[in-house]
Order: sequence, then C-alpha cells, then structure tokens
Amino acid sequence: MYAVVLLVCCSWVALLCPSVQAYENLALKKPAWQSSTEMSYNGAELAVDGLYTDLSWDGGQCAWSVGGQTTAEWGVDLGGVKYIHHVFIQYATDNWVWDEYNGYTGYFLGFSVYISNTTNKEDGVLCFRDTIYTRATIPNPVNITCPYHGRYVIYYNNRTHPPYPEGYSYDVYIELCEVEVYGCPTPGRYGENCSLLCPENCHCDVIDKTCVECVPGYKGHLCYEECGGHTYGLECKQSCGNCSGGVQCDHETGSCPKGCDAGLYGDKCDLECDGHTYGLGCKQSCGNCSGGVQCDHVTGICPNGCVAGMSRDKCDLECGGHTYGLGCKQSCGNCSGGVQCDHVTGICPNGCVAGMSGDKCDLECGGHTYGLECKQSCGNCSGGVQCDHETGSCPKGCDAGLYGDKCDLECGGHTYGLGCNQSCGNCSGGVQCDHVTGICPNGCVAGMSGDKCDLECGGHTYGLECKQSCGNCSGGVQCDHVTGSCPKGCDAGLYGDKCDLECGGHTYGLGCKQSCGNCSGGVQCDLVTGICPNGCVAGMSGEKCDLECAGRTYGVECKQSCGNCSGGVQCDHVTGNCPNGCDAGMYGDRCDLECGGHTYGLGCNQSCGKCSGGVQCDHVTGICPNGCDAGLYGDKCDLECGGHTYGLGCKQSCGNCSGGVQCDHVTGICPNGCVAGMSGDKCDLECAGHTYGVECKQSCGNCSGGVQCDHVTGNCPNGCDAGMYGDRCDLECAGHTYGVECKQSCGNCSGGVQCDHVTGKCPNGCDAGMYGERCDLACGSYKYGVECKEVCGNCSNGIPCHHVDGSCPSGCDAGAYGVTCKESCGNCSNRDTCNDVDGSCPYGCDVGVYGKTCDKACQSGRYSISCAKACGQNCQGCNRFNGVCEFGCQPGWTGTFCEKRKVFAMTMKTSRFLLNWWIFNRSSTELFS
Repeated sequence: MYAVVLLVCCSWVALLCPSVQAYENLALKKPAWQSSTEMSYNGAELAVDGLYTDLSWDGGQCAWSVGGQTTAEWGVDLGGVKYIHHVFIQYATDNWVWDEYNGYTGYFLGFSVYISNTTNKEDGVLCFRDTIYTRATIPNPVNITCPYHGRYVIYYNNRTHPPYPEGYSYDVYIELCEVEVYGCPTPGRYGENCSLLCPENCHCDVIDKTCVECVPGYKGHLCYEECGGHTYGLECKQSCGNCSGGVQCDHETGSCPKGCDAGLYGDKCDLECDGHTYGLGCKQSCGNCSGGVQCDHVTGICPNGCVAGMSRDKCDLECGGHTYGLGCKQSCGNCSGGVQCDHVTGICPNGCVAGMSGDKCDLECGGHTYGLECKQSCGNCSGGVQCDHETGSCPKGCDAGLYGDKCDLECGGHTYGLGCNQSCGNCSGGVQCDHVTGICPNGCVAGMSGDKCDLECGGHTYGLECKQSCGNCSGGVQCDHVTGSCPKGCDAGLYGDKCDLECGGHTYGLGCKQSCGNCSGGVQCDLVTGICPNGCVAGMSGEKCDLECAGRTYGVECKQSCGNCSGGVQCDHVTGNCPNGCDAGMYGDRCDLECGGHTYGLGCNQSCGKCSGGVQCDHVTGICPNGCDAGLYGDKCDLECGGHTYGLGCKQSCGNCSGGVQCDHVTGICPNGCVAGMSGDKCDLECAGHTYGVECKQSCGNCSGGVQCDHVTGNCPNGCDAGMYGDRCDLECAGHTYGVECKQSCGNCSGGVQCDHVTGKCPNGCDAGMYGERCDLACGSYKYGVECKEVCGNCSNGIPCHHVDGSCPSGCDAGAYGVTCKESCGNCSNRDTCNDVDGSCPYGCDVGVYGKTCDKACQSGRYSISCAKACGQNCQGCNRFNGVCEFGCQPGWTGTFCEKRKVFAMTMKTSRFLLNWWIFNRSSTELFS
C-alpha cells in the first residue's frame, strides 16, 4: 500500500513541484478586464478565480472573448505597484489532450505578456513574446519569469500583420482558464520568502535586491539622496509650489514648511487666491474691480480697471475733488453749497445753485426760465432768446412793444415798437395804437388808411376808410382824399364836379362835342373815343365805322373775303357778289366755292383721275394732291402700272408668277399661280414650315438642327439629324449604324437586331456579357452573363472573370475550384489548396474527412487523415480527428484509445488524500534521498 502511495505521490510531485512557490499569487480575485466577452459565463474575472479544473469554454471557469478578431487583450489590476517574480498561465484545452491536434494550440501561439503601471500596455515593459513555439511544442500550462515592478499584468495576442508561421490561427481569442501572478505582496521586501528587506528608501528587485526605483522623495542609484531643486515625490518628478521665502518643500509630500508666498494657498502652495481675495494667506479682500473680476492674486491690482466711482490700482478709494464715474474722469456739476456729488452717479445731494438744473446740476436753465430751480419765467427778450439763467435780464434788449431790464413792461403815450420809439397814426377817436405793431384798434379818421392810419387815401379813393372812388379827373390825378372833388376838371366823355357823369345823345370826346359813326344796331359810341362798341353795320369799317369795305373784303366788319371773281375785281362791299363771273375751278354768286364731285377746270366741266384715297383732284389743274390709287401713275393718275410692277406708285415688284406673266397691277396677285418653291397670292414667299416644291406641298426630311430645307429642291443645307441620311435626309440609318451621318456602330443588341437609328439604344436588351442602353459596355465590377447579373467567382489574384461566361482566365484563388471558381475546396491535408478544376486534394484529406473533394466527415468507426484509421477495437466511438475514445471504452478497458486493461482504479479524491498524507509525513531526507 505504501509503495502505491509513493508511486502516486511521485507522479503528483512531478506535476506540482514547478508550481509550488514561496511567492504569493497577487492576482487572485483581483479586478480583471478583456477586450470582448463571448458569453455571460465567460467573463475576464474567471481567469483569476483560482479555479481551472474544467478547461472547456462552457465550464464556467475560463475567460473567453468573441471570435473573428485580429487582436485580443486581457488584463488584471494588482491593486498597486507590486514586485513580480513570475506569471503562470493555464490555457483552455476543451478537456482534450494538449498536443498538435488540439484545436486551441493555434490560438495560443504568438502571445505576449506586459507589465505596466497603467492599463495601456505600451506604457509598460514587454515581459515575454512567443516567437519560437509550434502547435506541437507550445507548453500548457506555462510559467514566465517577469522580475519587474508594476500594477497591471496584460496578456495580448494579435493577427494584424500576416503572413504568420504555419499552425497559427487566422484570428485570435482570449481562452484563459487561469492567470496567476507570483511576487512579494509587501513593498520593500525581496527573497524567496519575501522575508528580506530592501535597502532603505528603495524598491528593489525581488531576486537580487538591486534598486529598481526609489520611494517618493528620494533619488540616486542607491536612493540615499533626498529630492532638491524644488522637486519632490516619485523620482523627484513633481515641482514644489510657491513656498514662502522660496524654501524647499517637503521632499516626500511637497508641503511647504513655512507657508506660502503672497497670493497662494494650500498645503503645497499651488493654488492661487480666489473668491476676491489676495496677498499673504489670501486674507486681503479685492477692491471694486470692473466686471466683478478677480483682482491680481498677489498685488490686489484690478486687471481691467475699476467700477464707476472708484479709483487707484486696487479700486479701493471713492472719487473725490468734485469728480465721479469711470476712472473719476467726469466732473461734478454746480451742486448747491459746492458739496461733492455722488462718486458713482454724479448726482448732487442737495440740489443745484440758482440757474442750474438736472440731477447732476450740469444744465443751465432753458425753456425761457431762470433762477432757483428754474421756476421763474423770462420776459419777452429780443429774438426770443433765453434770458440770463441766473438774473432773468435780456442780453440783447426787448421784443417790440416792451421795455425794462426784464422786458416785462408794455409801451404807452401813443408810442409803440422797438424801444417804444415810434408814434401812433390818426386812430379813430384818438385812442392808443397797439404797443407792438402800431395798429389802430378801431380804424382811422376820414381820409386816412393803413393798419396804422398813417397813410392818406390814394389809388383814386377818398372818404371814411377810403371806400369811395374818385371820378375821372383830368390827367388821372388823385381827387381830394376827403371830399372827392377833381382839382383840374374831367377826362374826355365825362362831366360834373366829381367827373362822374358820362356823355350821351350819340356824342363823345372832351366836352361831349363829337358825333358817333355808323355803329351796329344804332347804339351809342364810346363816350371818350367814339369807337362803336359792337362793331359797324355791314359794309362799313374803321373803329368809328366811318369807312366802306375795300381790299377785296365785304360784309360785317369787312371780315369776309371776296371770292375768285373773274379778272380779280372787287366784289360788292355789302353782299360780296362778283359782277363779272368766276375764275377757273370756282362757282357760285360770290365765286367762293371750289369744284367738287371729282371735277375741275372752267365751269367744273372736267373729271378727276383715280386719286389716292379717292380724294378730290386739284379743282383747277386736275392733279392728284397725294398721289394715285394703287396700280396707277401719272400727275392725274390715269395710267395703269406695267413692267412687272404694281401697287402704290407702281413701286412694288411682282413675285415669281408662273410663266413670268404680269401680276395684277393693283394687288400684285399672280393670275396662274407660282413657280416651284414659292407660295402666297403674290408668289413672294419661299416655302417654309419644313415644306418645298410646287405649291410647297412636299415635306422636308429631318434636316440637322431642325432647319428649313431648300425651298425648291428639298435638300438639307447642313446635313441630317442623327439617325437620317440622303440629300433630303429622308432615309433612316440601317446596317447596324446610327447617329449623325450614320457613322456610329450599334452595340451588341440581343439577337443581332438593328439598334435605334437615332440613339443607338437596343430595343430588346443586350447579348450576354454586355450592358448599357446601347449594349456597348462589357460587364465590369466582377459581373458577367445576361444583364451582368451573375457575380464572378474567386478568380486568381482578384482578376475579373470573362464578362460573357464567367470563366477565370488565370484559374482560381486558393480555396476555390470549378470553371467559374465558385466552388469551395474541402479540408485538404496540411491545409493544401485543392485542384482549381475538379476540387480534388493533391495530397489527400485532412484529419476527420474523406472523399474526392475532402468534404465528407469520417463515418462512424473511422478517424485521422482521409479517415484512414479505424477506432480502437475496444472503443465505443472515437473522435474523428484524433481517435480519442470520447464516448468511453468497452468494459474492462481504459486509456485514451481504450488500449489498456483496467488493473487498478483510484478516484481523484483518494489520490489527493494520499498525496496530502505523504507530503505531511515526509522529511526532506526522504524526499530527496
């Protein structure tokens, strides 16, 4: 029994001895993280939970990340900087044998371990990176010596820079069942049992005690030198604050021993005064800084000046000296008693001196006021100017009608105006005139006028208010302004003392001594001139109607002219009749009527020609005044147009009449129609509207730009529209051509049909391998076939397939086969590429599969490469990859392949008990003898 125990114990000792260490597992149950998590029961914390008896992904003891990634990272926080000796890693196996056939080996290859003081691996040191292992040689578990100081241990793997060595996986996982970090838990210790003390002030190497770094506050190779030069802390990298007197701060903590310089506070004197304080201990309060900003934390000076009413650098003094406001730059007004105004607003506390107003007493009285509080009103100062704001006196005298220093007294004693220097006029009743204007309030005495009654009546008026008019005094002189009598007699036609009586009895002139002429209606002539007021009787002329009509005139006022009397003799001065008949072209008793009814000449016996507009010809000569009607010419318009002309003045040319005949002399219309290419009644219009030929009855073809074809021949001057050809552009493109001049070739239209003769579009789609409206584009972007709907397979080197049939010109990419390279290779041996034509594997199949294309799983009872091996005969069903009897053995058999007979079976519980008993009772001599 003892021998059995010893045998078992020795086997366990061989397994456990590399893991039994004096150092403590610093990572156990510490916070951990990973770049991603596969399932809720695969968290990062499972790699530091102390459990790793079940090494499968779903056993609840392993950290697992999401697959398909190019990087994977896992880390643990040791809770502080620790002194690490080595790292133990147990990778997942899915509870299978760990050998080159285990699928997890490829994901473990290439891993790295970092030690860092931050969660960023790049801030730390690389402890280990796998560059030598293969799937057959990589150990699991693995121990890695890492004699470094750090807080974070980080596991990292990546597949970011292919190609990688054979056996490496294409992507990476976190598949960690346990990570144990061994080292000294207590700072400042080293040695196998962490029982030895590091040198003073030193964080030493856990093995050889060399100083790796100093404790905060010390520096130097042996950490004997305190921080100086105003530095402190770890590696003396932190700067002291502003300690009072510039002394060195505490080399470990950075605190200032004697307080801070002015303007600073805090243990380390690294905080500036705030809260509107400054100076030593921040005990002084800032002044009234502009905008309420903080003053300088050292001097107390306000950076942007003071609020209104304050002065000095620190803004702690109110304005004085009769100043106020921002910068004390504004002067106080005239405050009552000469007191200081408010230092902020400038307002006077007790009011203003006499003559001043406003809150600030900086405004002189205005609005015609003066005196204390501007409550007194000015008098009528000259020009309406403001009186003196203090005394009320007028600076430039008074307005008209006023006198006195303040211009508040009206003029009297029949005076008025400026300075009361003007005398009133002859006012009715002798009353005082207006003191300003001099106007008499009740009018004037008789014979006087004007508002001021200082003017004698004039303008041939007299009497009270000058309302009576003078008579017609001789020479137009003024009558007496009071009585109205004429001093020198009367004008012609008048008589009486006041010359206000007119002549009568058909007399006129001075003294009414001359007789009137033959006035119309027998009325009285003008009493002064003798002129007849309504003209003369018929046949008489002259202002006084005392002359017979002459100069070939007659009738009332001789205003009527004699007609065209034969020989030009004078007509009767009363009736106007001609004594000897009329001149040519005239008729009537007075020969004052011209020939009409289209007649002319002596006795109006000749007929006019066809004058323009049907007007009367000249009544004497017969000439048409405005030319002839259309189609006629000559002075008298009695000749028809000829020589292929027509119309007014025969100035219009006939059109292109058929047969070259004369057009109608009036309208220009062609009697027998037009020559080819012309249209219109007058044959003067070329064919238009895309027509040509006789009577423009033929339609133009498709001329380029839609222009008119030749109006005679129908030919197109600038060629044809796209899709047409021929002189007249009336033929569509054919023979698989289209476009301008049919110079463009049709694309590959389905069935070889003709494309659209204008656009080139194919009516029924394209031949296989072509696309576009004109089917002139070969399939691209890795497409082929009808309408380019088929996608190319995996052609070699990414070369596009043939655009018609999809075939790959240079064969297939690795992993694909077939004409179009759309078939995927099976599992060829050693991950070889299959034949790109038929998919066959050149060296057979990988483990677990068989068949020509290696795509069939091994049948029950077979395993290994190409399923060439049979499962063990005592196996109840083996793994198709490695032959392991994963479903158990036949009764009485054991082993991985059920190749061993059962002789002795010991439970795990029993083996652990025997091992513990043996370790407890062993001596070192027994163990190593």
